[in-house]
Amino acid sequence: MAKLTLQTAIANYGHTAQIKNGEIGSDKFDMKHIDISPVPMIFRRMVRTLEFDVAEMALATYICSKHFEKEFTALPIFLTRSFYHSSMIYREGSKIAHPKDLEGRRVGVRSYTFTPGVWSRGILSNYHGVDLDTITWVLQGDEHVEEFEYPSNVITSDTGDLYQMLSDGEVEAVIGAPTNGSKEILPLFSDPESLDKDWYSKNRIYPISHVLVVKNELLHNNPWLGQEIMDVFNKARSTYLSKWNNERPAQDSIDHSQMNLSKIVGTNPLNYSFSETRETIKKFVGYNHEQKLIPNIPSPEDLFFLG
Repeated sequence: MAKLTLQTAIANYGHTAQIKNGEIGSDKFDMKHIDISPVPMIFRRMVRTLEFDVAEMALATYICSKHFEKEFTALPIFLTRSFYHSSMIYREGSKIAHPKDLEGRRVGVRSYTFTPGVWSRGILSNYHGVDLDTITWVLQGDEHVEEFEYPSNVITSDTGDLYQMLSDGEVEAVIGAPTNGSKEILPLFSDPESLDKDWYSKNRIYPISHVLVVKNELLHNNPWLGQEIMDVFNKARSTYLSKWNNERPAQDSIDHSQMNLSKIVGTNPLNYSFSETRETIKKFVGYNHEQKLIPNIPSPEDLFFLG
């Protein structure tokens, strides 16, 4: 059997480095890696043109894409995860002291299907009692999924920069973005890490940011391929985790942020287990439905290739 060559677009992480440099691979396929920056352009190009065979994709973009029957399927390879209390900010002088003070305000977000935005809105609603429908969501940019239609309380901005929107008073708060060092832009929560720990301890939900998707045609024509890709990525993950736990190698900021989540979730911050992640997926799908990104609620099993 001739080896497949897979056009692959993923970001640079410690747990994928050995895949990208060829140290870990498969005798059944080769990956031709295409570096794209910024990373969200990978999602857009995959959604709109099916440009790649294998691609990284934000989870909300993927869920929205599946509703519109895009021809790719996610594997349970959860490339990045995060918590989101630190990514909610407001403008000084806007008289926002508590999460519910966001009600009736204009709040900025990169796009409505932006994964950190979906997680943040879900946390605000379910953990802090915020009525999301009372907020006008002001978007910095458009959606990767062109077919998506906004809810009635969503508008777009021509500014193109969330921090500028906040500084100019176009919005009074922003979700999905950290503070930027400006004295007039303040965090909504003074101790976000404690809130993240509390939220995790109560819910056992470890938010997924990005997954890995593969063209349906390739999965259909090569029934072995999905599991083979999963095996490669799991081997790279296990090797990296072992090195991290034993040697603590130097890391760039992305890896350091990812691995620091072990302070909340324990020794396996790169958990690819579908069974252990099913409730997280189910919760996030529910958030997507509540926030009107999708009209129906697919099961986690319907969304992922499971072999």
